[in-house]
Amino acid sequence: MPNYLPVSAALAALVVSPVVVAQSDATSAQADSQSILNPLVVTAALAPRTANESLSSVTVLDEATLRRQDPVSITDLFRGQPGVDVSSNGSFGKNSSVYIRGTGSGQNVLLIDGIRLRSATSGGAAWSYLDPRMFERAEIVRGPRGSLYGADAIGGVVQLFTPQASEEGPQPRLSIGGGSFDTQRVSAGISGREGGTRYSFAGSHLTTDGQPVRRDGEDKGYDNTSALARVSHTFENGAKVGALALRARGNNEYDGGENDFVQQVAGIYGELPITSDWHSRLTLSESRDESDDFSSFGDSVFNTKISTARWENIVTAGAHELIAGAEYSEDKIDSTIEYDETSRSNKAVFTQALLDFSPLTLQASLRFDDNEAYGDEVTGSLAAGYALDSNHTLRASYGTAFNAPTYNQLYYPGFGNPDLESETSETAEVGVRGQYAQWFWDAALYQTDIDNLIAGQGVQSNVPSSRIRGAELASGVELNDWILAAALTYTDPENRLTGNRLQNRATQSVRLDIDRELGEWSLGGSWVAQNHRYRDAQNQDRLSGYGLVNLRAGWQFAPLWSARLTLENVMGQDYVTTRSFDGADYLNAGRAGFLSVHFGQ
Repeated sequence: MPNYLPVSAALAALVVSPVVVAQSDATSAQADSQSILNPLVVTAALAPRTANESLSSVTVLDEATLRRQDPVSITDLFRGQPGVDVSSNGSFGKNSSVYIRGTGSGQNVLLIDGIRLRSATSGGAAWSYLDPRMFERAEIVRGPRGSLYGADAIGGVVQLFTPQASEEGPQPRLSIGGGSFDTQRVSAGISGREGGTRYSFAGSHLTTDGQPVRRDGEDKGYDNTSALARVSHTFENGAKVGALALRARGNNEYDGGENDFVQQVAGIYGELPITSDWHSRLTLSESRDESDDFSSFGDSVFNTKISTARWENIVTAGAHELIAGAEYSEDKIDSTIEYDETSRSNKAVFTQALLDFSPLTLQASLRFDDNEAYGDEVTGSLAAGYALDSNHTLRASYGTAFNAPTYNQLYYPGFGNPDLESETSETAEVGVRGQYAQWFWDAALYQTDIDNLIAGQGVQSNVPSSRIRGAELASGVELNDWILAAALTYTDPENRLTGNRLQNRATQSVRLDIDRELGEWSLGGSWVAQNHRYRDAQNQDRLSGYGLVNLRAGWQFAPLWSARLTLENVMGQDYVTTRSFDGADYLNAGRAGFLSVHFGQ
C-alpha cells in the first residue's frame, strides 16, 4: 500500500489554512470555545496550565469527545492522535501497544488520576482492559517527563481521569447497547456533590464473542466487568481528603489460550494548605496487574503489585511556582515463572520551577532516583516559551529520561538477558502554537537520541544507538456547530547501527475527526490512515499501511435520553499491525456496528 501522506505539502497546507481564517475571527468567539480549544492541562507540569502555557506538545480528549465517539476500546481514541501509534494482536481485549513518538509502551507512562498502572514483568500497561466509559478525560503529553515521573517516561505520559462530580445533588447515568460480534455493553453510575463532599460511583460490563485473530481461526471472546468509586471532601480551611478505587476483571481468549485478568488502582490522598502560598499533598496508592494464563504451553500466573507513596509541595511566589517532592515505590511480582528477583524498591526526590517573566516563561526540573536493582539515575529538563503576540507562542525544550529493563527482559527463561543495561535518552524539541478564539494549531519538531534501546524478538539485547526524529501538527476548530480536529505525524525511528527502521513503527499517519450538531441530532466521522511498518529489525517482514473510516450519529429523543449509533471500519479494511512469532497475521475487526441508549447528563 503506498504512503498516505505527502508530508511536506500536507503540513504546509494545514498550518497555513487555520492561521489565515483564525486571525480574521479571533475576537468573535465565545469564552467557552476558548476554554475547549485551549484546555487546562495538569500532566505536563504537575500544575494547571493551559495548553499554550504548558510549553509542551499536548493533546486533550475531553468528555464530549469520549461520549461522541463511544469506542469499545480506549486505544481507538488514541490511534492516529499527534505522535501516537497503536498496534494490537487483534480486537476486543487482545494485547495492544501504544507508541508515543516512536517509543514503545514500556517507554511511556500511564496514569489514572495520578496513579501509575503498568506490569512490572512486561513493562507496559494492559491498555486493552481499560473500559473507556470509566473515564471522562484523557491528556497525552509528548516528550520526556523523567524528571517528574521517573523511569519509563521517555516518549511521553498519558493520564486518564475518572469522573469528578460538579453538580449539586445525585446525577444518575445509564447506558445499554450492543452490536456486531454479539457484543453487549451496559454501564450505570451516580455522581454528585453535597456541600464539600463529591462522589462518583460507576459500574460497567462488556461481553463479546469477538472474531478470529488468525485467518480461518475461531472467534476469540472477551468479557470485562469494571467498577469505580471516588469520594472526596473539602473542609472550610481548604484541606481536602479523598479516595479512589478502580477495578476491572474478566476473561480474554487469545491466540493459543485464554486468561483471567485483573487491573486495579486504588489510592487515598490528603491536601493541606500550610499557608496561603504553600500547599502540600500526600498520596498513598497501589496498582495491580494480574493474569492467570491457560495456554497450550501450560498454565502460568503473572501478578504485579506496585505500591507508592508520593509527597508533593507547591509554593507560589507571585507569578512563579516551585514544586518539590519525594516518592517511594516498590514493585513486587508473584509468578509461576521463576525470576531471579521478585521485588525492587525506588526512592526519588524531585523539584521543578515554573517561572513567569511574561512574555518569557521558563520551566526547569530535576529528579534523582535511587533504585536497589539498577542504581542511581539523574534526569532533568529545561523549557522556555516566548509569547510572540497574543495569539502565538514559541517554545523550545531539552529533557533526559531513562527506562530500566523489566523482569521479563532480564530474567524470563529463553528470552531474558541479565546483562541488559538501562536505556537513557536525550530529547530536543522546538514548537509553535497558534491560539485563537475558534481555532488553534500546534506544530513541533523533535529529535530523541536513545542509548542502549532494548529490543529483539528473541533474546533481548541493547541497541547501542537509536535516533527518532519527528514532526507533528495538530489543528482544531469549533465554529457554527462544527467540531473538527486534525493531526499529521511524521516519525523517523532509526537504528543508528544498521540504518534500519525500528520495528513495529509506522512513520506517517493522519487523523481527521469531523462532527456536526444539528439540533437534536449529531453526525460525525473519523478517518485514520497510516503507512507501512516492519515486524522485524531487518526490515524484511513488511506490514502494509491502512486507512479506516468510522461513522457515528446521535439523537437526543427526550430530555436526558439519547441514542448513539457507531459504524466502525465502514470500508471493511483488512488491516494488520503485528504478526505472531510464526509469521501469522493478527487480524483486527472488520466492519462493525454498535447501537446504544443513554440516560443522564
